[in-house]
Amino acid sequence: MREIVLGTAGHVDHGKTSLVRALTGIETDRLKEEKKRGITIELGFAFLDLPCGHRIGIVDVPGHERFVKNMVAGVTGMDLLAFIIAADEGIMPQTKEHFEICRLLGVKQGMIIVTKKDLVEEDWLEMVEDEIRQFCVGSFLEDAPLVFVSSITGEGIDKVIEIIDGFVRQHHFQEVFGPFRLPVDRIFAMKGFGAVVTGTSISGRTSLGEELRFYPSELVAKVRGIQVHSQAVEEVEAGHRTAINMQGVDIAQVERGMVLAPPGSLQPNYMLDCGLLYLGSNAKNLKHRTRIRFHAGTAEIIGRVSLLDRDELEPGAETGVQILLEQPVAVWPGDRYVIRSYSPVTTIGGGAILGNVSPRKRKRLGEADRQYNREVFAILRDGSPEDKALLYLRESGARGLTFDDLAIRFGLFGKHLRKIIDPPLSTRKIVVVDSTTQRYLAADIADAIRQTLVDNLTAYHRDNPLQLGLSKEELRSGLGRKVDQKVYSFCLGDLLRKEIVVQEESLVRLATHQVALKADEEKLQREIIQWYHDKGLFTPTFKETMERFAVYPENQVKEVIDLQLREGKLVKISESLYYSRQTIEQLMSSVEAFIKKEGEIDAPGFKNLTGLTRKFSIPILEYLDRIKLTIRIGDKRILRKKA
Repeated sequence: MREIVLGTAGHVDHGKTSLVRALTGIETDRLKEEKKRGITIELGFAFLDLPCGHRIGIVDVPGHERFVKNMVAGVTGMDLLAFIIAADEGIMPQTKEHFEICRLLGVKQGMIIVTKKDLVEEDWLEMVEDEIRQFCVGSFLEDAPLVFVSSITGEGIDKVIEIIDGFVRQHHFQEVFGPFRLPVDRIFAMKGFGAVVTGTSISGRTSLGEELRFYPSELVAKVRGIQVHSQAVEEVEAGHRTAINMQGVDIAQVERGMVLAPPGSLQPNYMLDCGLLYLGSNAKNLKHRTRIRFHAGTAEIIGRVSLLDRDELEPGAETGVQILLEQPVAVWPGDRYVIRSYSPVTTIGGGAILGNVSPRKRKRLGEADRQYNREVFAILRDGSPEDKALLYLRESGARGLTFDDLAIRFGLFGKHLRKIIDPPLSTRKIVVVDSTTQRYLAADIADAIRQTLVDNLTAYHRDNPLQLGLSKEELRSGLGRKVDQKVYSFCLGDLLRKEIVVQEESLVRLATHQVALKADEEKLQREIIQWYHDKGLFTPTFKETMERFAVYPENQVKEVIDLQLREGKLVKISESLYYSRQTIEQLMSSVEAFIKKEGEIDAPGFKNLTGLTRKFSIPILEYLDRIKLTIRIGDKRILRKKA
């Protein structure tokens, strides 16, 4: 069984630190200022060996209102709560705020410890217990065990240990799967070793020599040493209070709020889709784009709450929101968060992170946008894993997502993610567009891309009836930059396999498209063929041809010439010279016969053979080289040997 973390919560000066000292013999207030002022400022840590043989970690949190952000950081990774209330004061402001924070962060079980029993009478204790029980009605602490203690006399301390021991014996605390994650709550330098970071590991495991990244920064370093409760270990798993020495890291590069995790396991983001409970204790409605302090893990970041389906949220209400942050944060779906008002600072709500990589700032202008947001958040909250995978892929659009992208969005990796995406793959709701990178696309997105290709070809054929089709690059450009080459190749390949489109050399056309000339175009075609045939070897330039047929639209003349080139009735020698097929083939036969007789041919010899000037002879000779009839050697040409 993995290690259990017990955390304290409660109002300032209610005896949290004294209780931890009485339980463990460890003084968790380590700072000079803490000892001077007699209050906890920073998180304190201890451990307790239980009768069952298990060792638990203990996190002692500050109770003063000025240090609530440190308290929130301490709740991260907490399995059990020791909810502490002083008998002489009862429920106080920070008692309530700490309680709400624990509830919002998803703490599920704990115990109630009433301290300073030695300062009050027995009948007073009864009133305190009634007040506490009434306060906890309907919460995770409603049926929690309650024990009265005195950290001075030691009364009740054994009972507390007995209750904790019972918790650990009766509950099976499963390992949290996935890559290792440790929200950093403390950083210090150790002479001779360098930077050491501490925190509660909340998932996975890591070991000596592994590389970890300090999210959201890009700093990556190797694990040089690991300690759990001041003892060196080679490996640590979820649930442990952990100190990790990172090789070659300066403490100036690291700060509280960072998350230590393997490279590629998280994606920092400025926008989060979240479910928000706005506490009923708030005095006024929460307005759209209210500025807040966002707490997740050990991070505190300034941001705003974007209400996606309304303009104001009433106290006690829940809804889906997008949190817009001023700095990136690295989290997984399912992580819990708390928001506090910007000023004055007080806890106002929180909940679960539903989407850790928002594709964009969500719109909320019209009812259609708001309805879409409601549908999205219904899937994020209650949808099946398959529904969520399809949502992630649809919102990624034509870019699609890789297996690793989906892993980060789910917070699930390897075989755990494979179980989710295999069913929609088998039913073709998801398609693989690139098996090498394991890039996936929602099937309906692929259908839309294919339909766009067909629509673009249809429009092109309509506007250019004499053209065979579009080049592959021209066809792709009609999709815009958002569609990368792999996605385009997949969608085009599918259309080719289904024989909806046909590729002829570099051109793509609809399978149903045929070049059909109108009556005037057929007349023009006959005239152009006759024009080039009559000119023979002394062919006109392209400019002369366009002038000759100027009575026709220029574009129409060009299209008919292009058609004759594709059909082989004309041969393009250069940009300005075209010949009839019959003329050029006769010339090729003459040149071949001449070289067979004389062994070679040069420019003067070609001029004597044909009577053509340099204007015609040079382009023709270069053309004969290109089609591999001849090969140039110096100033002469010979027949190319045929295989």
